[in-house]
Order: sequence, then structure tokens, then C-alpha cells
Amino acid sequence: MSPEELKAMQKAARKAKRIATEKAGELHDLVEDRLPAAYEEIPGMAQATYDACKAWAEAEAAFKAAEAAAN
Repeated sequence: MSPEELKAMQKAARKAKRIATEKAGELHDLVEDRLPAAYEEIPGMAQATYDACKAWAEAEAAFKAAEAAAN
């Protein structure tokens, strides 16, 4: 794998982490500021947060594996 490809994978993992962090922040704000009135938003927001975190974990694992294989 070329250094450019590794850098692109690292960038994708960082972007996925940023998105996961944003989703976690939105979930936190829901809990802190809008419950109990906005309880119906919990399932959708929780699923979106889970999906974003899973995408980050997969992107990070792929980057780490590619990085290890390159070394």
C-alpha cells in the first residue's frame, strides 16, 4: 500500500471519529437539555450514534491493519 493510500485511510478514520464525536455530543445534549420531553428522539439518535461509532471503529481498524502491513 502506498503512503498516499495510507494517508487517505488515516484521513477517513479521523473524519469518521469526528462524525462519531459529533453524534455523541448530540446525544449528550438530548439527555442534558431536552429530556424528558424529547424522549421519542432517543431511539433514532442512539442508533445514529451507534452507527457512527461503528463506522469509526471499522475505519480505524482498517487503517491500523494497513499501517501494520506496510511496516
